[in-house]
Amino acid sequence: MSDRLPPELDMMPDGSLRPRQPPLASRVFRWAVIVALLAGALAVAALALWFALLLIPVAVAAVVIAWLAFRYQVWKAGRSSGGRSVWRR
Repeated sequence: MSDRLPPELDMMPDGSLRPRQPPLASRVFRWAVIVALLAGALAVAALALWFALLLIPVAVAAVVIAWLAFRYQVWKAGRSSGGRSVWRR
């Protein structure tokens, strides 16, 4: 004969079975997994924000270089046109 106790069935008056609450270890494990997933998502979001903030000086430098190149082209075109405006035909 087995030493295990048979499972307990909690039956309601209408004949349906009442759902059993999972054991404490399962509930703790479920919450631990949820907290770990939230911490991982927060870490990924922090890494993405750090990377985006790291790119701001690079973007500003690219804008300054593009503006200087544009101004140089306008200056060069104005010098070669003999004093005529670059914007008029």
